[in-house]
Amino acid sequence: MPRRRTSSSASSTAPSAAPRNRTPQPVRVRRRSFGDFVKAFLAFVVLLVLVVGVPLALATQIGWPLPDGAPGLDWLQREITVKTFLNILTVVVWFAWAQFTACVLVEVKAALSGVGVPGRVPGSGPSQLLARQLVAALLLVGATAASLTPGLSQLGQSMEGNQKPSVAAAQQTPGIFAQQQEQAAGTASALAEQAGQAAARADGGSAAHGDTKYYRIQPPEGRHHDSLWEIADRHLGDGRRYKEIFELNKDRVQPDGSKLSEASLIRPGWIMEMPGDARGGELVEMPDEAPNVSEQVQQQISDYARTGDHAQGGGGSGAQGGGSGAHGGGDNAQVSLPEQRPAPATPATPATPAPSTGQEHAATPAAADHSFGLPEALLTAPLLAAGLLGALGRRRRQALWQSALGSVGGRRGMEPPTPTGDAQDVQDALLVGADPEGVRLLDRALRGLAAALTAESRPLPVVYAAWMGGNGDLHLQLAQPAGKPPAPWQLGQDQTFWMLARADAERYEDADTAAPYPGLVSLGTMDDSRLLLNLESVPGIVSLGGTEADRTAVFASVAAELATNGWSDRMTITLVGFGEDLTPLAPNRIRHLDGFEDLFETMSAETRQRRGALGAAGHDSVLTGRTGPAQHTRWAPHLVLLATQPSDEDALRLAELAADAGRLGIGYLVGTEGTDLPGAAWEMRITGEGKLLAPLLGLELEAQTLPAAQRRAVVELFTDADPEHGPGGSDGPGGASGTANTPPFLVDISEQGRPAVYARLVGSYEIIGLDAPDDDRSALLHEALALLLLHREGVHPRVLSSALWPRGVTADVRDALLERLRAWLGTDPDGTPRLATDATGRLTLAKSVVSDLDVLRSLYYEATQGRGVGSRQVRGRLLTDALVLVRGPLLADRPEGRYRWLTHEIIDAQLPLLVADTGLALSEFHLEKDRAEKAIEALNAALRTAPADERLWHELLRATHATGDPDRLRALAADLVGRSGARGVPPRTEALLDELLPTWRDGVAAAG
Repeated sequence: MPRRRTSSSASSTAPSAAPRNRTPQPVRVRRRSFGDFVKAFLAFVVLLVLVVGVPLALATQIGWPLPDGAPGLDWLQREITVKTFLNILTVVVWFAWAQFTACVLVEVKAALSGVGVPGRVPGSGPSQLLARQLVAALLLVGATAASLTPGLSQLGQSMEGNQKPSVAAAQQTPGIFAQQQEQAAGTASALAEQAGQAAARADGGSAAHGDTKYYRIQPPEGRHHDSLWEIADRHLGDGRRYKEIFELNKDRVQPDGSKLSEASLIRPGWIMEMPGDARGGELVEMPDEAPNVSEQVQQQISDYARTGDHAQGGGGSGAQGGGSGAHGGGDNAQVSLPEQRPAPATPATPATPAPSTGQEHAATPAAADHSFGLPEALLTAPLLAAGLLGALGRRRRQALWQSALGSVGGRRGMEPPTPTGDAQDVQDALLVGADPEGVRLLDRALRGLAAALTAESRPLPVVYAAWMGGNGDLHLQLAQPAGKPPAPWQLGQDQTFWMLARADAERYEDADTAAPYPGLVSLGTMDDSRLLLNLESVPGIVSLGGTEADRTAVFASVAAELATNGWSDRMTITLVGFGEDLTPLAPNRIRHLDGFEDLFETMSAETRQRRGALGAAGHDSVLTGRTGPAQHTRWAPHLVLLATQPSDEDALRLAELAADAGRLGIGYLVGTEGTDLPGAAWEMRITGEGKLLAPLLGLELEAQTLPAAQRRAVVELFTDADPEHGPGGSDGPGGASGTANTPPFLVDISEQGRPAVYARLVGSYEIIGLDAPDDDRSALLHEALALLLLHREGVHPRVLSSALWPRGVTADVRDALLERLRAWLGTDPDGTPRLATDATGRLTLAKSVVSDLDVLRSLYYEATQGRGVGSRQVRGRLLTDALVLVRGPLLADRPEGRYRWLTHEIIDAQLPLLVADTGLALSEFHLEKDRAEKAIEALNAALRTAPADERLWHELLRATHATGDPDRLRALAADLVGRSGARGVPPRTEALLDELLPTWRDGVAAAG
């Protein structure tokens, strides 16, 4: 069947070529909610009032307004009274009621009998439109049940029985590693033959709308209503392809003047354009070849055809409904291999909503046009971005904790350095593109599989690759069949694929087992599926050709993801010929070697050691060592990335060394300038357009890369967060001064500096100075304001959007919320808006909008580095005021499921440290005057927010000792020992107890 061209111009300008048939993006199908039933009930009540209540009210309250008999001439001479006007008005109301009732009857008849295009009541206008809306709302609930339920014919049948061969072939997972290299040539020939057949079929047909098939929604039979699901099942072989029909027809004007806006609500008589591979005889009609329908219906189909891509010349693919958007221009149709994608889930139910992969953010209409100035490579690499963001957060927390212990005292309790320039853009791109939920599901799924196999005393199968589908399903591609997978895993398209549906992956809990496949790393995407190659399982060397810059961008992406991913426990990454600057990302994982000789010497020794260890342990491979008793103690992978091409002699030596690498858990990825590397098991090439190609393996990906500029910016973020190398770190304890200790935003804490808007974030969330917003937008507005208050340096609009809508949102929805936020915050007395946009396009708050966290930071700064330095009285007052502000943890009453962006922040570590610093400073202030009780009171107040800060306990022990009450000190020591639990008392605390209370161990022994 001929497929539609991507544009009207393509049919005339392109050579004999088959246009790429793009599968539409998943649409969100709204389920019937309580609100829908309320709307249906209200529609029924309104209809009852208008159709029945109005005539009853008129008849009982006013009566019949017309005279009982024929009027005489004296009737014209009577005085016009108020009753006359009421009678005239009553007659008008009766006529309006009659017209509306007629409209209701016409609409009900059309909806129930299947007329499709209801007749128009003369002069009805708005009355018939109102009747149509009320009738549609009333029938919404009943129609929806049929629209979303698969046909009964599907029950009890297998997936294979429900799918047509053409559909199954188009939806298979790419099987690029299931065969050895000698079989790859045959696979490539078969794919080339398929491509030729596709091109021949395309040449045999026309892209004009006359060859496009259409379907007319059928009238209901009894209680059964036609639905897009059943249409897709009958004519496309799979009900889950209803989304393709929806995308082709969304928002196009139907014969009755209405539009399709929800996949679950269709009306008899509507016309549906069908995908090119639709089948089904007379039910699938074409405008010029529909002998079994009336001329009126043929004309309706012809008129409807002119509203599609054919007439508009939109250049959109059939699946996209006219948008050229993210897939590139449609004027250059090219021959391409049939698209391959993960096989659908077995249950015959609508697909599970896609996970938060980070691609959803990039898939919004706004993101399809441009990247808003943020690095595109990181926006489209959700797993890499999540790993980098998580590692950066850990690095910043480590710097804070070291500061708290006095290693870098000058930055204690303060914000990390605010990035600027490229580093700031990269940080925003990480926040937008990261998919921590996808990483979590992948990690739990793999560990859950390992735990299930261990429970069944089965070894881990060798996995060459993993595919993460756009619907959230995970497909593992095995080197060879390994039997039936443990539940809830299922067999995929053949015996070499194991598949786990997203819904099943979400039910996994954290498993106490070793990471089974830590060598998986993202290479790129094919359609909506992401490929992760298991480098440590490759039977030999993987070569990567292309220019040096392109190769290095791929190598840097691989190294960065391996160093920071969340599905690995331990790993060694050796970089040769590049990447010395990547070491700050993970100093414990990454090491750099200068040349090939160093690499060969190092890897020869490790290869011998691993072979000996496997033999001594009685294991066949590292995979068998990752299950059972030894799983947590050995067999971490070692992955080598050699960016420069070795000589032929060195390549042969490396190939000999790597011959047994897959069994030993060692992987080699080697760069080459040409296309042939001696000893390479798999060959790939990166093009200047960002395509990752492996022709013999049938692989064509949108490559995942980390270009040089972004690599430097990422390294800058990590370096600045390092307490030993970042700003202020070189001065040592207490040495950093000036800007290193200055909060990012200082508040005028005098009486004249009273803010216009004051938000309490420390504890329960409260806002003073603003009216409460509307209920439907209140939660979003409060969350947006909290994010802006925690980032006084400014927030990129895309960062705000991804924080509020992790699964993505359209630009118009985001912009509408920003306008509401601006209107809610209002303006200062001088007319300055309180929400502005700076020169970089980031959203910033005016100084008149402050939070209690801003005040807390400012009070502590003024007490320790400002006015309090020269005045003891001022210092005590400021510290006391600061501690009073602490009412609990940050945003203590935030609703579940919201504020998830806080997991990317370090405020949860900053706030306790700041409170502890304030309590310690106030305690020191009181102890200077021997006011031990006041010091104890301040320390206990700080411990309520920072109970794990060891410094507070040490100071509390000293203050209690200063009271001279040994029993009180002994009770505190016992309480501290009890809090320590099985871990025992920390060494520093133990030493202090020995100094202040030498007999504390006797009390512990007696209590024990």
